[in-house]
Amino acid sequence: MSKKYHLFEVFGIELEYMLINNHDFKVNPIVDKLLTLKNGALTDDIDNGKIAWSNELVAHVIELKTNGPTKDLDALGNDFHKNILEINALLSPLNASLLPTAAHPLMNPLTETQLWKHSYSEVYALYNRVFNCKGHGWSNVQSTHINLPFFDDAEFEKLHAAIRVVLAIIPGLCASSPVLEGKNTGYKDMRLEYYKTNQKEIPEMTGLIIPEQVFTKKDYQTAIFEPINKAIKPHDTENILDHHFLNSRGAIARFDRNAIEIRLVDIQECPQADISICVFIIEVIKLLVSNQTATLNIQKSWTKEALYNILNPCVKDGENHIVSNLEYLNLFQIEQACTVQDIWKQLFKMVKPSIHKTHYQAIETILKEGTLSTRILKSLADDFSDTNIKKVYSRLANCLQENKVFIP
Repeated sequence: MSKKYHLFEVFGIELEYMLINNHDFKVNPIVDKLLTLKNGALTDDIDNGKIAWSNELVAHVIELKTNGPTKDLDALGNDFHKNILEINALLSPLNASLLPTAAHPLMNPLTETQLWKHSYSEVYALYNRVFNCKGHGWSNVQSTHINLPFFDDAEFEKLHAAIRVVLAIIPGLCASSPVLEGKNTGYKDMRLEYYKTNQKEIPEMTGLIIPEQVFTKKDYQTAIFEPINKAIKPHDTENILDHHFLNSRGAIARFDRNAIEIRLVDIQECPQADISICVFIIEVIKLLVSNQTATLNIQKSWTKEALYNILNPCVKDGENHIVSNLEYLNLFQIEQACTVQDIWKQLFKMVKPSIHKTHYQAIETILKEGTLSTRILKSLADDFSDTNIKKVYSRLANCLQENKVFIP
């Protein structure tokens, strides 16, 4: 975002998908072939009208993103879906297709990971040298990123304060990674469980997932960027890494484009669900920014530790985690202990009038039937055979193709 925008004036959404082989259901590292088919020659970014395509760290993941900032969120579900249909059509002769959700349920990352070998490969190679990117937390993760602009320090302060508060309960709305290597992991959001520790070699990069209590560019530089730069220096001898790129908290400030990027959202079964979730989260952030339920000072007073204590069990239990911290619940005008699902139900009541009705079905399905993780586990019905997993995840691939919400 080279031009500076005010709060909620524009939005940026990014969706990541994995490519699979239709015959054996394994991940298929042919994103370079896909981009070449589309463009005639290999390139990092493809401008496809309202949506752009690009590669990721691993060769089986493609990212679709709004082509620059957009003002119109409501049309994005259809815009992304058109691109998914086009990609699946291009992949069809290669016996490949896109698969949704935040993790492939059968992938063995140690034997199946192929890193991207083209542009930026020197950055990815360095990451691999430091962190070994052949683990689930690196090579088997697909997420949705929400980018929200701020104009100056005053707007950054309000936005960062509100986002930090909301991060704690995001897995209870959108966890979609319950199965890895053919097993029930016991976590609704296994992607985030890995996210917490996949950079343990340099803990300054991820911190406690919830960002520190910093509300100006200068303080962010001192508290977050400087420790990251210091910690990476011995590894980054060629000086090729950028601290914006290295900061791996659950929400990261991009002062290079005056935006905050939220990274804790697991990708869903279809763009309809993804965009509905993004709209819902953004409306809740707007609610907090407007100080309707809690003052700015109260929001800023939350330490990363206190918020992490809510987030951490939510990563495991998703919407079923019971929050008993009344001070946190009071932020949303709730007066007694309740589940994270109940918090989101209360928030939906509060922001529903601001949400376009095309998003109601996806949100109401999640609030009634549970996160996608819960619905996947219900459909699997304790049968974790490869055959049954492929059957359920093939249904999810159909949801992606048809842009339909998954109901068990």
